[in-house]
Amino acid sequence: MKLMKNSGIFMALAVSVLLLMGLLNGCTRSSTNAPSQTPVVQGETPIAPEKNPPGDIPDTQVFVEYRSAEGGYQLEVPEGWARSEQGTNVSFVDKLDGVKVMISQAVSAPTADSVRTNELAVLLESVRAMQVDKVQDVRLPAGPAVLVEYSSNSDPDPVTSKQVRLENQMYLFFQNGRLAALTLWAPLGADNVDQWQRIAQSFGWL
Repeated sequence: MKLMKNSGIFMALAVSVLLLMGLLNGCTRSSTNAPSQTPVVQGETPIAPEKNPPGDIPDTQVFVEYRSAEGGYQLEVPEGWARSEQGTNVSFVDKLDGVKVMISQAVSAPTADSVRTNELAVLLESVRAMQVDKVQDVRLPAGPAVLVEYSSNSDPDPVTSKQVRLENQMYLFFQNGRLAALTLWAPLGADNVDQWQRIAQSFGWL
């Protein structure tokens, strides 16, 4: 399938799964100060961002509402992106850009400090040349959430072996024992600030 061939989807899937697994162990509330940039691990050197990276979502992009009755959530996504659903989870991908939502069970809501303490060590060992830029508590229309911003190398292209440097945002939402991990990614330097904010702010529980 097209989605499974996209390098970004594998990275986002690994990040989401590992983060959700850690959150199942429970979280504690604390302060919201962001850490300094985290050292690179895995012995892989961060790839230099491209000067004119692809991946900008056009200002004219049309967004459509997606609802998951099984997952109990909704959000706006770019129209025309390739969609893949698996139970409560869904992915939307266009070339090296992507949006993914994963749902799992959790005993309590995550906080910025609990994510730094419990999940980042696991993520840093599983994501290619990951560098964490920010972990912070945020408030969106859906309620309190944790935002993790980081850069990483993509998986090698299966044909050309080329990799690109990606920027990523992961939002963690919690409600009544359900945890939603909303992940967005694109080549580092792509201008998707407004579009990503629109997607994140559109997330809501049904």
